[in-house]
Amino acid sequence: MTLPLNLPNIITIARILLVPLAVWLVITQQMWLALAVFIAAGISDAVDGWLAKRFDMKTELGAHLDPLADKLLLIALFVTLAVMQKVPAWLAILVVSRDVLIVGGVVMAWLMGRPMAMHPRPVSKVNTAAQIIFVGLVLLALAMGWSEDWIYWLGAPAVGVLTAASGAQYLHDWMRHMAENNGNSRGHEHDGGQAS
Repeated sequence: MTLPLNLPNIITIARILLVPLAVWLVITQQMWLALAVFIAAGISDAVDGWLAKRFDMKTELGAHLDPLADKLLLIALFVTLAVMQKVPAWLAILVVSRDVLIVGGVVMAWLMGRPMAMHPRPVSKVNTAAQIIFVGLVLLALAMGWSEDWIYWLGAPAVGVLTAASGAQYLHDWMRHMAENNGNSRGHEHDGGQAS
């Protein structure tokens, strides 16, 4: 039996605990340390995933915690950098709205008795990678004292398009899932009527 709090999960929890530290470092303009924490979080993400696969330590808790840790860090940094006017406010709003849409959809499906299994689509994986690269480049530019204008004007539209596409893909999958389950529910009710 695999313990829920194994080494990969402990590493993931540690990554979640880095979120407020990363935000504080950005706010206090300690950009090199903020970049170091961001890179450390990325390395820990790769390490806990490798450990879970290599030593068969995958758990249901880890499957939920790992994407949560990634999203918490990205959302926190997008919002913080937007408040500091280092990334476009509209982009931060779009990133947060997409994730709220996904969480809200999952909760609604669960409350309606039609739980939905989450399977990341290719566009979502590319979107997450683009968001990570974008935030990393912004932190690097701020740490080096470079102008972040080129990241702002080139990276922001690309991340925005990918974020919107990923949200649209999820919304399409959610609507199809709910429609299929609604049809199955009606079918069961109809069958029950015939049997009686």
